Amino acid sequence: MKVNKSELVGSLATKADMPKASAERFLDALVEEITSQLQNGNDVALTGFGTFKTSDRKAREGVNPKTGEKIQIPAMTVPKFSAGKALKEAVR
Repeated sequence: MKVNKSELVGSLATKADMPKASAERFLDALVEEITSQLQNGNDVALTGFGTFKTSDRKAREGVNPKTGEKIQIPAMTVPKFSAGKALKEAVR
């Protein structure tokens, strides 16, 4: 099952005993702040939950699956998430 943003906001609002609008603003602010910290090259560690960080990928050659044509994939920075111990144990 996949949980979308509105379902997550509803669940947060219920658990935190707050209006849905406040829960949505909080979730938006959290995502925005994590994104901003990653853009600035910082890792974001939420103890027990996990760590958001970035990783550099080298440029490489790939293949277009439709045409079989070789293409150049540029170097880029990508986000990564490493689950914390408590999260790993909770989902086992």
